[in-house]
Amino acid sequence: MAATATATSKGRTDFPITGIAALDRAQPGDLSFLGNAKYKNDVGATKASVVLVPSEFEGDPQPNQVFVYAENPSVALARLCARIEKLLWPAPAAGVHPTAWIATDVAIPATATIGPLCVVEAGARIGNRVHLQAQVFVGRGAVVGDDSWLMPGCVIAAECILGERVRLQPGVIVGSDGFGYEFVDRRHEKVPQIGPVVIGNDVEIGANSTVDRARFGQTLIGEGTKIDNLVQIAHNVAIGRHCLICAQAGISGSTTIEDFVVIGGQAGLAGHLTVGRGTKIDGQSGINGDLPAGSFVKGSPCLPFQLEQRINVLRRKLPDLFKRVGKLEAQIGPGVSEKSSA
Repeated sequence: MAATATATSKGRTDFPITGIAALDRAQPGDLSFLGNAKYKNDVGATKASVVLVPSEFEGDPQPNQVFVYAENPSVALARLCARIEKLLWPAPAAGVHPTAWIATDVAIPATATIGPLCVVEAGARIGNRVHLQAQVFVGRGAVVGDDSWLMPGCVIAAECILGERVRLQPGVIVGSDGFGYEFVDRRHEKVPQIGPVVIGNDVEIGANSTVDRARFGQTLIGEGTKIDNLVQIAHNVAIGRHCLICAQAGISGSTTIEDFVVIGGQAGLAGHLTVGRGTKIDGQSGINGDLPAGSFVKGSPCLPFQLEQRINVLRRKLPDLFKRVGKLEAQIGPGVSEKSSA
């Protein structure tokens, strides 16, 4: 279908749109987008037939090309892809696969889908329109809220609670034992971990991430928080609303992460500390103390981001500095500085 100019677009193309590609790789028939200002110069050279550009973008499309204006092109593309996703992978028909095992006291809603080799233990509750893909385990007394989607191999241990519209990627473990031991008589004695994990609405957790159950009380993940692959969340951690936690980050026990915190990949947080609302933690940072709201930190141990950046610049100059000091010592004689300080 040809695209023609409207109030929110400029230009025309006769190419049917058959793909999505980056600006520098797009070919006629592709849709592309300008999601980052650093690629602004690529718009003029792209071969894409349709380009999503910011509302304030200045410039004209090439012949046989359309600019579509959006307040946030990246968001516009994501929403378009969500529609494509539903066409490519439509939700499976509701029902229970014959190889699934469901405890006799569990009522599965008519709108839910239970895939092959799933296990749902006694006392568990499965919400409306829940989809459990193959080999999902839902433990005794656990709850899976409405419209949640659990991909293959997920484990929801006993008494753990998932809110509505929770999405778990393959291999997520919710409710594994917290890592707790007491050293008694020269032996590590296991401390029972009896508190559940409680996950709020609209949380997403990436593949092979783990959330430990609490020693007592609850391990909490707040509404709208998004967690990447291979993240470890320890017992009694409390994570606020709408946080972002990137891959391979690790959060030690009893740490509190307040709302809207962003944690970069491979960052490590010690236990029993508080990270204030809206804090940003750069990748590979080490956090060993409380951070006030609005902090922006980097490094291990962490420092304010700009200070750590300055130190990194100076660190690269250390070899030259030592050479200069060596030359000065050669000129004034060895040991002069020691004698002066004495």
